Amino acid sequence: MPTQKPTRVAVIGTGSFGRNHLRVYRELEAAGSVLLVAAVDADSARAAAIAAEYKIPTFTSVDGLLAANLDVTAASLCVPTLQHSSVGCQLLAAGVDLLVEKPIAASLADADALLEAANAHRRILQVGHLERFNPAVTAALPLLHQPMFFESHRLSIFTPRSLDVDVVLDLMIHDLDVVLSFVRSPVVDVRAVGLPVLSNKTDIANVRLEFANGCVANFTASRVSTERVRKLRFFQPRQYFSIDFARQELLFIDVSAAASLTPAQMAALAAAEPGTHPSAGLSLRKVPTEAGEPLVLEIESFLDSVRTRTAPRVTGEDARTALALAIEINDKIAEHATQAGLDRFKPTN
Repeated sequence: MPTQKPTRVAVIGTGSFGRNHLRVYRELEAAGSVLLVAAVDADSARAAAIAAEYKIPTFTSVDGLLAANLDVTAASLCVPTLQHSSVGCQLLAAGVDLLVEKPIAASLADADALLEAANAHRRILQVGHLERFNPAVTAALPLLHQPMFFESHRLSIFTPRSLDVDVVLDLMIHDLDVVLSFVRSPVVDVRAVGLPVLSNKTDIANVRLEFANGCVANFTASRVSTERVRKLRFFQPRQYFSIDFARQELLFIDVSAAASLTPAQMAALAAAEPGTHPSAGLSLRKVPTEAGEPLVLEIESFLDSVRTRTAPRVTGEDARTALALAIEINDKIAEHATQAGLDRFKPTN
């Protein structure tokens, strides 16, 4: 039977994110389903370095790429967030399917422009909310039935990367997207505080959300921490889950058995020496996960959508919803800063 031709891909923007996309596409070339044909970077020296390393043509503009007639059918868009809409719309209009790094855009108007362009030209538009492809998140999905409380911590050591956006759009948006996909209910209340510490944008933030179905979620994100933490804990009736994104681990505790104990049995357990009752009513287990690099899984999913013309796992609409929430959170942070007189603490550099 005839085999399908490899999907011809390019990477637009070859900074830290773009280089990872280049690496994954090159690794996937061995399977024969994709062919890395070009890269674009406005920095001519960096473009030349990529050309030498990957042995592919590079360009300093999308205009140059499109003029070369390389038959590019799909691309990863890894330019700064402020350029997502203008560059992305140009590629979509040229018939190129897109995987756009998160966040989808810098504003809702820009996000809407991308969505309209994708619809008008019937192109795939997937957004790189990477944690949706984390094996621990994938393992949690079939176990969800009524999550009602979330506690999220995403902490990073300071780096000059991504200072074009604040910590909500840089880090917290990962967890906002995951929780929105778990809860599937509208947000009805947002409370948020945040501070700039080492940059002119918010570097640390704490947020509390309430959903229409009664679920509550707390988020903490920091890019000025002394440690790296990527954890999400959540509860649903008689069950507790803990996701460690970095370790790709899912811990599951079921207390259904404990709920059925009689008062006398509960009293006996309370009086017993610790560790003498292995069947104390708690079922604790580590849920099996299929190990895999989330970026590889994300790109493989994108390429599958390109080939089958099916909706991606993280659609442009999903990403717009997460962006709208992140923008509302930033508005609440600004409102709180004004009320509390925190503007005077903003760095002047």
